[in-house]
Amino acid sequence: MKRDPAAARPGPGRAGEGAVRYLRLKLLVLLGLCLLPGAGIARMAWSGQSWLPLALYPLASLVCLALYWQDKRQARQLGRRIPEKVLHASELLGGWPGALVAQQLFRHKTRKVSYQVVFWGIVVVHQAVWADYLWLGWLGR
Repeated sequence: MKRDPAAARPGPGRAGEGAVRYLRLKLLVLLGLCLLPGAGIARMAWSGQSWLPLALYPLASLVCLALYWQDKRQARQLGRRIPEKVLHASELLGGWPGALVAQQLFRHKTRKVSYQVVFWGIVVVHQAVWADYLWLGWLGR
């Protein structure tokens, strides 16, 4: 009798659902990636420029996390999926931290290389914008 290899992997309703592997390491990576935006937002706020990014990142992250949750749910039920361009747009608008958390929590969109390339490109763009704001000042001119 052959064993089904999928039966050995955690899935819906099985042990391991929602468990994040290497949680401490992934939290450190998330924290590290949030340092530049956090420092940039703090500098903006203290210089009296704008408090908007302070609210935008957490709000966009929650929206993005909810979109990932809905898309994963629809994928399991073979329902109507959320287009990838919508997910990427929510990441680009500041929801990438929530997307990163959702990818790990729901184990969703982590193996599709083309998706990950765009996602990490968005993260790099955010890092570059904040690095520019903090050190080069081109965006503030």
